[in-house]
Amino acid sequence: MFDPVINALPAFASFFATAIGLLGGFLALYVLVTPYNELALIRSGNTAAAVSLGGALLGFAMPIAVSVAVSHNLYAMIGWGVVAGALQLLTYVAARLALPQINQNIQEGKLASGIFLASLSLSTGILNAGCIV
Repeated sequence: MFDPVINALPAFASFFATAIGLLGGFLALYVLVTPYNELALIRSGNTAAAVSLGGALLGFAMPIAVSVAVSHNLYAMIGWGVVAGALQLLTYVAARLALPQINQNIQEGKLASGIFLASLSLSTGILNAGCIV
């Protein structure tokens, strides 16, 4: 009964560990690219920072999940992770161009800017995930 699950555990572990590594790498890069420290802002109770960072993480994770589901290849998953990360960073740049005050607004905890950035990030992630299929 559990044989298929037990036999698949090594593959699951390798995909899951790689996905967590990609997510952690993206998080570190994203926090470095933005001019403010989201984690410090979140620790201080800044909801806008939490929403915007959460949206970016979800927007990154969706294409990774789809690439695992359709490719069953760690190298393809890593490749899609690079693409997803680049698209999320470009989404952040586009948000800065569309709303030049977005960084200041997020630092000040203005939730509208956090929701806008999260929505852009999620939209990008959904489109990216759909294009992988």
